[in-house]
Amino acid sequence: MSISIAGLPPLAWTGSHGQAEYDAPSGELTLRARAGVDWTNDATGGPAQHEATALAFDAPAGDFALSARARVRGERGTFDAGALAMWSDSAHWAKLCNEYSPQGEAMVVSVVTNEFSDDANGPLLDADAVFLRVARVGEAFAFHFSRDGLAWHFVRVFRLHSPAPLTVGFLAQAPLGAGATAVFDRISFATTTLSDLRDLS
Repeated sequence: MSISIAGLPPLAWTGSHGQAEYDAPSGELTLRARAGVDWTNDATGGPAQHEATALAFDAPAGDFALSARARVRGERGTFDAGALAMWSDSAHWAKLCNEYSPQGEAMVVSVVTNEFSDDANGPLLDADAVFLRVARVGEAFAFHFSRDGLAWHFVRVFRLHSPAPLTVGFLAQAPLGAGATAVFDRISFATTTLSDLRDLS
């Protein structure tokens, strides 16, 4: 089944076909991750894991920004997440997550992978949903989060060191649990340039 979302380029899975549905009246995109799937290139030398699949589109060559409100529905297991994700190949990718910690707390987590994954915890969340944004700015990429969709807080800026084409889109993961359902709404995409990465805009 193909999914089309107004305002987004055509969507396709980055890996094997996943489970997703889109409700146009509510603007909700729902992704279901099966048990044990993740993206990780463990910096400590553990096995890489790329069994999760993102529903994504080809990123434009120039600057862009993709944002959405993300939440994980129902009871959550450790590291269950809904994320905005960028994928070039198995050694070059990045994700910005609403993720559940081993301490049972929702938080913003970002992972940038150039061969190995740089995994960083961000702020704890006081609600089940958070707005996430990924953007290209020249040769770099930026991650932001927002509690209200208006004031955007800087998470990190980085580069992906790969000449391969890039896709950007939506990811659900459930590395340790029985599966997870991630819901995205308030989805927005524009070929725009962020003028200042740290001014909350």
